[in-house]
Amino acid sequence: MSPLNDSAFTRRRLLQYGAIALGSGLVTACGNNTSSEPSPTGEKGLDRVTLATDWVAQAEHGGFYQALATGIYQEYGLDVKIRMGGPQAATGTQLLFGKVVDFAMSNSTIALNAVAEGVPKITVAAYFQKDPRCIVAHPGVKDLSELKGKPLFVTPQAVSDFWGLLAKKYGFTDSQRRVYNFNPAPFLADKTSAQQGFVTSEPYTIEKEGGFKPSVFLLADVGYKPYATTIDTTSQMIAEKPDVVKRFVQASAKGWYSYLADPAPGNALIKKDYPEMTDDRLTYGLGKLKEYGIVLSGDAITNGIGYMTEARWKEFFENMVEYGVYPKTLDYRKAFTLDFVQDLPTSA
Repeated sequence: MSPLNDSAFTRRRLLQYGAIALGSGLVTACGNNTSSEPSPTGEKGLDRVTLATDWVAQAEHGGFYQALATGIYQEYGLDVKIRMGGPQAATGTQLLFGKVVDFAMSNSTIALNAVAEGVPKITVAAYFQKDPRCIVAHPGVKDLSELKGKPLFVTPQAVSDFWGLLAKKYGFTDSQRRVYNFNPAPFLADKTSAQQGFVTSEPYTIEKEGGFKPSVFLLADVGYKPYATTIDTTSQMIAEKPDVVKRFVQASAKGWYSYLADPAPGNALIKKDYPEMTDDRLTYGLGKLKEYGIVLSGDAITNGIGYMTEARWKEFFENMVEYGVYPKTLDYRKAFTLDFVQDLPTSA
């Protein structure tokens, strides 16, 4: 079974349940690839670093693959290896503190969880201004308010994530919640139901398996505003190699501009890493990233892809406090630094 099928274990579950999992055997639990600690310098004296992605290679990782495929990382003095995630892969946190990778994909929730757990890792850039998670409904649904009281398939993690927003804004109740098992079959069978998903994935699967285009509601557009596809690193890396961190952040931003303009080089490398990836899925995923302004919207338009603000972090944290996810005493500012998102490139 291809990991791209929206059943069994998917990237979403990896993100949701793999936030903080420190303990013994970090490196031996690393999953798909085997990798020793990166050497400090690579070919031709370049600084060698490794990035851990959150799932198999796909359009949602396109900017990083583009920067590698087109030589942008080399232009910034970096010899970059991309370590592909997967269902058996260790979490980014495990890989960071096992010293297997230097950078790991993350999101605002995982970053705040790290602060709550006292884990010394920090978010240094955010390449998705909008989280791509969404609610998918049957055709004809025009507003999320129409789903009040209807069956809604969500993961257990949604309760401590975006469910509070839906309950407050639309009056959703626990009685309508059903467990989403990453299979669209229950949703397809019940025309009154809805389910969670990613705008870059689940709607595609539903179109293929159900034969119709569903109604899609991006949670970011109704008030759920974490950063996504963020980059985390350790406080030690920031203290010892701040210039490497800055160059990686800037080069990755440039890679995303390049990918949005002409994804061919990045897509070729994505398919090399993950041969089961299809051109159709890559085209669909990139199209949705553009359509919804996942990468290039908001502050990124004027300040560059990857940009973050303290105000945005503060707003998200305060919303999560209101929903009962975090105590208001948590110091959310420990989750990120803005030092590396100044002077970002604004084009390829």
